[in-house]
Amino acid sequence: MDAIVVAALYQFKAVACASELQQSLKELCKAQQILGTLIVASEGINGTVSGSRQAIDVLHQFLLAQGFDHMEYKESFAPEHTFKRLKIKLKKEIVTLGVEVNPRETVGTYLQPKEWHEFIQQPDVIVIDTRNDYEYLTGTFEGAIDPQTKTFGEFPQYVAQHLKDAKDKKIAMFCTGGIRCEKSTSYLLQEGFKEVYHLKGGVLNYLAEIAPEESLWKGECFVFDRRVGVAHGVDLGHTRMCFGCGHPLFEQDISHPHYEDGVSCHACYEKTTPEQKARFRMRQSQKARQAAQDLRIAPQLARFVNMKSLKTIEM
Repeated sequence: MDAIVVAALYQFKAVACASELQQSLKELCKAQQILGTLIVASEGINGTVSGSRQAIDVLHQFLLAQGFDHMEYKESFAPEHTFKRLKIKLKKEIVTLGVEVNPRETVGTYLQPKEWHEFIQQPDVIVIDTRNDYEYLTGTFEGAIDPQTKTFGEFPQYVAQHLKDAKDKKIAMFCTGGIRCEKSTSYLLQEGFKEVYHLKGGVLNYLAEIAPEESLWKGECFVFDRRVGVAHGVDLGHTRMCFGCGHPLFEQDISHPHYEDGVSCHACYEKTTPEQKARFRMRQSQKARQAAQDLRIAPQLARFVNMKSLKTIEM
């Protein structure tokens, strides 16, 4: 049974004192043993965290009490924490476009998953994947354009170079959870585009709502945690990750001669130095030793827990 709740959330909302909110979230998440990343800025909040059912409920209620009552909020489930640590970051933007826009006032037309499903099949619609190139490789919609961006901050440059003659076209954009499209659609409208649409709740919402046999999604959806990729139903996928560079890996990539678990893959082998690879090997060796130690103490821990349970029953 899945014991951990994974909550992905964001909302564009004016925050009077972002540093105070950051500190409050740090204290709450530490107390509730929540892991993951939350980004706080004067324009709102964004992030994905994992924790127990009770812990995530406490966080959710806290955010509602802070006025985040229109969050794009989605939950999925995992057998264990999907993050290693907690990060509560204070930034200028909750998702970095690098160009000033105001999605609280100007934003594209939202399409629910079923509306999106029908809309992108129209021949006069240009479908654009606003995610990064490695996310596109993991999975995308049939016929979607890959802008080949390595960061979201490169998107305005892509628009200037490739969409300058498409201002009268129907533009449909999507991303993982919806937040990048809030800004990308706002930016396009600001630049004079007439018809701009985006998938409400992002790919995660589509995978949760649309049956696999009807779906236009091919592959898995890359997520920035230990799951790496999720499939329809937001279930755990089969995609792995190179812990040397973070690139998604598929079955054929694991058999590539440049793949070494925790060290390198075909995408980064030529980009890292021998010294870096040596550090990665050391890190991987330490992880393996820790895993072996955990396996050795697990039976002892189980016996200890059982003995404590018996003593509690006897009392």
